[in-house]
Amino acid sequence: MKRDFNQSALRVFLTYYKPHWRLLAVDMVCVFFAALASLLFPIASRSAMRELLPAQKYGAFFAVMGILFLAYLIKAVLSYCMTVIGHRCGMYMEADMREDLFCHLQEMSFSFFDHNRTGALMSRMTSDLFSVTEIAHHGPENVITALITLVGSVIILMRIRWEIALALMVLVPLSIWLTLMQRQRMTRTNIQVKKQQAEINAVIESGISGVRTARAFANEDMENAKFRESNERYKGSKREWYRAMGTFMSGMEFAMSALQVVVIALGGYFIMKGMMDYIDLITFSLYVTSFVTPIRMVVAFMETFTDGMAGFQRFLELMRTQSPIQDAPDAVELTEVKGAVEFDDVFFQYDNGKPVLEHVALKIEPGKTLAVVGPSGGGKTTLCQLLPRFYDVTGGSVRLDGIDIRNITQKSLHRAIGILQQDVFIFADTIKENIRYGRPDATDEEIMEAAKRAEIHEDILAMPDGYDTFVGERGVMLSGGQKQRISIARVFLKNPPVLILDEATSALDSVTEQHIQAALDELAVGRTTLIIAHRLSTVRSADRVAVVDDTRIAEQGTQAELIEKNGMYAELLRAQQLPTADR
Repeated sequence: MKRDFNQSALRVFLTYYKPHWRLLAVDMVCVFFAALASLLFPIASRSAMRELLPAQKYGAFFAVMGILFLAYLIKAVLSYCMTVIGHRCGMYMEADMREDLFCHLQEMSFSFFDHNRTGALMSRMTSDLFSVTEIAHHGPENVITALITLVGSVIILMRIRWEIALALMVLVPLSIWLTLMQRQRMTRTNIQVKKQQAEINAVIESGISGVRTARAFANEDMENAKFRESNERYKGSKREWYRAMGTFMSGMEFAMSALQVVVIALGGYFIMKGMMDYIDLITFSLYVTSFVTPIRMVVAFMETFTDGMAGFQRFLELMRTQSPIQDAPDAVELTEVKGAVEFDDVFFQYDNGKPVLEHVALKIEPGKTLAVVGPSGGGKTTLCQLLPRFYDVTGGSVRLDGIDIRNITQKSLHRAIGILQQDVFIFADTIKENIRYGRPDATDEEIMEAAKRAEIHEDILAMPDGYDTFVGERGVMLSGGQKQRISIARVFLKNPPVLILDEATSALDSVTEQHIQAALDELAVGRTTLIIAHRLSTVRSADRVAVVDDTRIAEQGTQAELIEKNGMYAELLRAQQLPTADR
């Protein structure tokens, strides 16, 4: 369901009811009749005490009591339905919000994740939305129960003693006004609690992910200190929240208790004047209890409400954050990709304003291989991240088959490009599913063939469960070389027309590297290939070489041309003790 998240928070929240309106309707019907049952007892009791008992109609009296007993039995059944159905409705809404947020994060640019910690984002998706289940169904339930009970009680009480009813009509709105005033402070403090909770989650995520490094450097005390500092900030924000909650609860407790005192005081006055009797006073007290109960429910609900709405506000904050990289309205879908790549006077800089690439001009003919080499930090990896549009160029353009990639749909662009990155990510799943990630509809036979071409098949067969072996969090049960080869198998399976190899063999030993390099050379045949390499021994088969240094292309040409030029490329070869002749 498409939603406009730029609307007010309330309007956005209400849109989540729409897919589940039937559940909500059943819940509200149960609430309506449960509230009517609450109104029945005082007026029926008054009638029984005033008319049936004095007339010694004991049979009718006990019949009325039986009806009331049955009414409360029905109310208990309705309460059960409200609890089950209402919570289901709220749970579905919470799940819808979490799905919307997850899908939204999948569309965010790399720069977004550069500035947001994983643990904090996880907090937004989990704990921030937990209370939404409660406010989604308790909110409408409490509002309707309070309205029916209050309106019904006031109408009945007006017929008994309008002066006391009028006093209650003044005091109840005053109590509600105090509630609304305190809610603002509670919401502000609860948002701070959410922020500190997200910070704790980020510290925990970082601490657990980096526990091996912390142990290796004997820095456990430093990690513990970081957690304690974050935990103290959380405790401080929570203390402020409890102070706001304490003020709110004590004020409401006083207001609710004062209603009973007012009723008894005014009732006593009218009894002294002979204007009402004790039965009417008892009836008044019962009705005050009837509508004080839903008000107390609303008061108790305010803690959940402020917690849930604070989480929902933080949810909206993320949903309203748009990726700077969007498909153009007239973006085209790539179909038959030839693979002609061109960087035309490309500029790029990150948010800090420091240039990373300047005046970059490169052309790669379809089916040819370009190696990008140079010192670390020169911008090689950034250059290759511009082609799949992980980042947008600051100036100039990148074109694929003559089309500016900003005018190509991102999905079709990513389908056309296979990437082997220096930092391999392995999912906490089986080896088979990790390879299948390259093409989800691949058969087991195709997966095995891709593994053979990536020189990992024999290693997999030697594992306890073969292709069904679980690899652990981020592939912790695999060696660096095995993780790299599994990622290579993914690309073999994907079979894209354009390849980006970003230090693809960096984690492999020399013998395995030779096997993988041969497989990569085979994969590159007939495909446009962009190779990022630090070890120049891996780019022998490249048709052309570009040397990136200090944000610019220092030199480019065939390997023979660059060796003859005796510039930076020849210097890099000598530094790595590689021959500069016969290349």
